[in-house]
Amino acid sequence: MLKKLTLAISAASAFAFSGIAASETFNGPAGEFDVSMTATLASDYIWRGQSQTGGAGAVQGSLDVAHETGLYAGVWASNVDDQLFTGNKGGADMEVDYYAGFGGSITDDITYDLSWATYTYPQASIWNSDEFLASISAYGVTLGSKYAYDPQSKLYTYIGYEYELPMEVGLSLTYGLSDYKDPVDGAEGDEKYKDWSVSLSKTLVGLDFTLMYSDTDMNDDECTWQTADDGLCDAAATISVSKSF
Repeated sequence: MLKKLTLAISAASAFAFSGIAASETFNGPAGEFDVSMTATLASDYIWRGQSQTGGAGAVQGSLDVAHETGLYAGVWASNVDDQLFTGNKGGADMEVDYYAGFGGSITDDITYDLSWATYTYPQASIWNSDEFLASISAYGVTLGSKYAYDPQSKLYTYIGYEYELPMEVGLSLTYGLSDYKDPVDGAEGDEKYKDWSVSLSKTLVGLDFTLMYSDTDMNDDECTWQTADDGLCDAAATISVSKSF
C-alpha cells in the first residue's frame, strides 16, 4: 500500500519534472508513515505545455508524507519567471504548492487518487489557485481530471500512459485539455487548448534522468500568457535530473 501511495504522491506532485521519490518508512503510535524528498534540476519548467520560467532552467523540490491508511500530504516548490507572474505587489519568482489527498488500490492493477491542492505565488497572489484532483490508473493508463474553483473556474482533463522499455527505460505519454471558463485577470487567450508530451526516463548512478518533448495546439496569439511572443507555448525539448533523499 505505501509503495503505491508513494507513486500516487509522485504523480500528484509532478507539476513539472519531479522524479519518483525514494521513501523511508517510520513506525509510530499512529501507524506507519512514508516520508520522501526529491530535488530536481530542469532545463525548463513546463506546465500543461507552457513554460513557467520563460524558457530558463528551474530548481525544484518536494517533501511528501503518506500514512498507511492512504492519506498523504506534501509541498512542492519551484522558481518561476517573475515577469510572467506579476501581481498586486510585483512579480513572483517562486511557486509553492501544497496538497493533501487519499490514494489506494481497488485491485493489484487498479489504483485511484483523490486530492486537493493550492498553488501559491509569493508577491503575486492574483495567480494563487485552488484545485480538486481525481484520477484512476489501470494497466499503465491513467485518466484524470483537475477542477480549479478559486479564483477562476477551469477544468483540465488528461490521459496518460506509462510503459517500461528495454534496458529499464521508462516511456510516458500524456494528452490533456484545458478549458478556461473564467480566465485570470490580465491573461488573454483561447478558452480551450490541448497539450501533449512524450517522455523517456532512466535511472543512472542514483539519479533519475528525464527527457521530455512537449507541445500545444496554440499559436502565439492564443497563448494564455501576456508575453506570448516569447514562444512560451511553443514545442519544447527539456531535460531534468532528480535526486531522492
